[in-house]
Amino acid sequence: MTAHEETAPVSVRKQRKPDLWKDSLGRASVRAAQILLILTLTVVAIFGLLQIRLLVIPVLISLILAAAIGPFVNMLRRRGWRGGLATGVAFLGLLIVLGGVITVIVLSVRSQWDELISQAAAGLDELESFLLTGPFPIDREQLNQAREAAVEFAQSSQVRSGAVTGLSVVTEFLAGASLVVVILFFFLKDGAKIWEFFMRPFSGLREAKLRRVGKRTMEVLGGYVRGTAIVALVDTVAIGAVLLIFQVPLAIPLAIIVFIGAFIPLVGATVAGILAALVALVANGPIVALIVVIAVIAVNQLEGDFLQPVVMGKSLELHALVILMALTAGTILAGIIGAVLSVPIAAVAWAIVQVWTAEDPDLEPMNPDLPPANSQPA
Repeated sequence: MTAHEETAPVSVRKQRKPDLWKDSLGRASVRAAQILLILTLTVVAIFGLLQIRLLVIPVLISLILAAAIGPFVNMLRRRGWRGGLATGVAFLGLLIVLGGVITVIVLSVRSQWDELISQAAAGLDELESFLLTGPFPIDREQLNQAREAAVEFAQSSQVRSGAVTGLSVVTEFLAGASLVVVILFFFLKDGAKIWEFFMRPFSGLREAKLRRVGKRTMEVLGGYVRGTAIVALVDTVAIGAVLLIFQVPLAIPLAIIVFIGAFIPLVGATVAGILAALVALVANGPIVALIVVIAVIAVNQLEGDFLQPVVMGKSLELHALVILMALTAGTILAGIIGAVLSVPIAAVAWAIVQVWTAEDPDLEPMNPDLPPANSQPA
């Protein structure tokens, strides 16, 4: 230590000590700790929600359906209908539509099942003949071994345990469907009161932002569901017409599967179209199957280049990569239901970020109490 440092006051010497948390490494460590804490809280929250998914999933489905049906209920109320009556009419209409779709599927499968089985058997015989005599012939012994392996797997304990698991899945589905019916009814009837209850602890600018978040959430969900339904209807009519023209068995159930699959962006309609092509291949031969594949590709191109931008508008302002990542994460966490719910949830999350950071283009005209666009958030 120099003579000057020895004579310096103690307070000065203390101030000269380096602060380990203020240099570049310290700031990086603080930021890393914050990120780890956020990730830990996120993982814990997701794990907790998955433990009560039998409640969480029905609530999310009910919220999405309420956003889609809500404008119809509000229209009835503006015309003088009471809240309970308007909700009951909209709710009954939804149940009639769903019941009609299920009835059409069941009746179509029952009426064409025997024909499909016979055509499938003939198609499998043709496939076996092609494998035995084709350009890359396979020995009959290898085919017999593959058949025996399939039979053995079907009789294995894993399949039986899977059947038990399937039974529990059916039970969960029925319980979840019942919850959706009840929760959806109360969302349609008392949605405004429920939202007001959650707004009680907030006031001022934060309350205004949260109200805007709620409004944007319902706008995004409603626009997404209605737009996707229109796109899915076009896909269903186009592909269903091709299936009916070429007399592919189970054309109507396959068209309905295309409609349902269209609610999973990027992959849903494609997978449903592949299923229709496989049925056409087994029942009608490779030429018809190729025509079905061409129709599916053409419909997907029409959907991606024209229908989605025009019909969906700003309801789904997400990059294709974000949609793909959301689909993957949703499928891993909750299977098919997760794939269906992941994209609208991602769209809502992005809309919330836009509102909270004052980057929503419709922010000022919708709520003049909020700060102007591109301003600093509170």
